[in-house]
Amino acid sequence: MTTISVGRKLADFSIQTTDGEFRLSGQRGRNVVIYFYPRDNTPGCTLEGSDFRDLAPAFLGARTTILGISTDTLESHHRFRDKMRFPFALGSDEDHAIASRFAVWRRKNMYGRKMMGVERSTFLIDAEGILRQEWRKVRVAGHAAQVLAEARAL
Repeated sequence: MTTISVGRKLADFSIQTTDGEFRLSGQRGRNVVIYFYPRDNTPGCTLEGSDFRDLAPAFLGARTTILGISTDTLESHHRFRDKMRFPFALGSDEDHAIASRFAVWRRKNMYGRKMMGVERSTFLIDAEGILRQEWRKVRVAGHAAQVLAEARAL
């Protein structure tokens, strides 16, 4: 069951990140892109993060903060961020509380094995904390550019 919906203000939350605590309410006045990804250092997640990294200056110009979230540890995130030179924070959702709130903690079928995991998804929140766009079951190619276009339109 989805606990959020497009057009509605999101309840405040906080998460520990590679830059310290991120609190949604602390971002008022800026748009926020939250992208959920399955695992650090995997091919699709590396490509997705690299695309957001490469477009980070344009997101900054659109008054938009980027936050990547997975269930990996902060230690893993620090290594991944340093290796990939991401200019944005990565949040650690080890207990999948935030992923559950966004309804992206789902049963997945990986190579015939059923398991719980993060469904690659992205959310665009405006400067007032209202969810303006969501992308679920994201395909990585071209995705970050599409998110940037929507952020610029806000």
